[in-house]
Amino acid sequence: MADDARIGVMTREEILRRAQAMVPVLRARSAEAERLGRCPEATIDDLSAQGLLRVTQPARWGGYDQPWDVLCEMARIFARGCGSQAWVGNIYNDHAQMLGMFPLEAQADVWGKDSSLRLSASVEPAGKARPVPGGVKFSGHHRYSSGVDHAHWVICGGMLQEEAKPPRRMFFLIPKSDISVIDDWDVIGLAGTGSKSFDVKDVFIPAHRILDGVDHDDGNGPGSAINKAAVFRMPRHDIAGTGFAAIGVGIADAFLEDYVAYTRGRQSRGVAMAEQMGTQIGIGSSAAEILAAARLAIGGARDAMAVLERGERISQEQRSRTRLQSSYAAQLCLAATQRLFNAAGGRALFRETELQRLMRDMYGVAAHRGLAWDAATAAYGSMLLGRAP
Repeated sequence: MADDARIGVMTREEILRRAQAMVPVLRARSAEAERLGRCPEATIDDLSAQGLLRVTQPARWGGYDQPWDVLCEMARIFARGCGSQAWVGNIYNDHAQMLGMFPLEAQADVWGKDSSLRLSASVEPAGKARPVPGGVKFSGHHRYSSGVDHAHWVICGGMLQEEAKPPRRMFFLIPKSDISVIDDWDVIGLAGTGSKSFDVKDVFIPAHRILDGVDHDDGNGPGSAINKAAVFRMPRHDIAGTGFAAIGVGIADAFLEDYVAYTRGRQSRGVAMAEQMGTQIGIGSSAAEILAAARLAIGGARDAMAVLERGERISQEQRSRTRLQSSYAAQLCLAATQRLFNAAGGRALFRETELQRLMRDMYGVAAHRGLAWDAATAAYGSMLLGRAP
């Protein structure tokens, strides 16, 4: 569906205003998203019509070239309505930025006739590619492709095996018509993301639809020299996770707001819970953790973009630190919501409450590989010790 709401380049303020207006809409559809196991069609239509899937799309293809921290801010706002729908909205923008790092010919393949087309991805290098004239033949079984139901193209991670050379990690751009989607997304958290698996079997991929994995990690893709906005020089390996962490912050925001409303009039065995110091301390402690998480995740993205916008490269120390901040933000949000959920009593366990869905969605965010706490701390500790991460 074409995005006929876009006039010129949308500002940060307008993006966030439109995102805020979507919060009650997403909240009203959260149960439907979970029941469907994917985003409702109406949500995709609304996000497209509002121009909110073009935030980090290249301007040459009708996007806004916005910095990554604006995407993080929007993701946080969306997640106050529904973590799953926020995740998919973030993913489509995330992968538009990623396509902006591919060669220009690949971008034209996707957006040349319709700049509103969407991409899903499975970044784990599960596929295998072998060279053939003009490109490669590619096969693989790929998992966790969020939003694949509403996507038109997919980006697959895989290994390119060339004769007499070690395998190289690459990303491969494939039309959705060339994959087989597997309906296997049956989970307890972020159920509405539709993060299904798909198979690719011996598909030809022309050379211009391949992005080197190292270039992707470092922000050095061919498209980075063509699309001039700083966001297309972003080292994705360490910075992209700030978007997922921002979703965790938004879920925690919603949990805190719902918990406070739930607790104000709550009594347990005749005792007003709002008058108990333990209740007040729990709310205050969780609020502090959520505020800190927002500074860590969104602030980390903003600091990284400031370096890129000065025309500089982000140091390995800052890259590793930003990944550490994202992971810790997720841990703080998990701790904040878990503390309050544990104090909410038996009524919070009923499926009719939003608290239990928010808690399960928070588990889903914290489980994402890009926010893995052990990996982030080990990488940063190794760097401080002068060892290779």
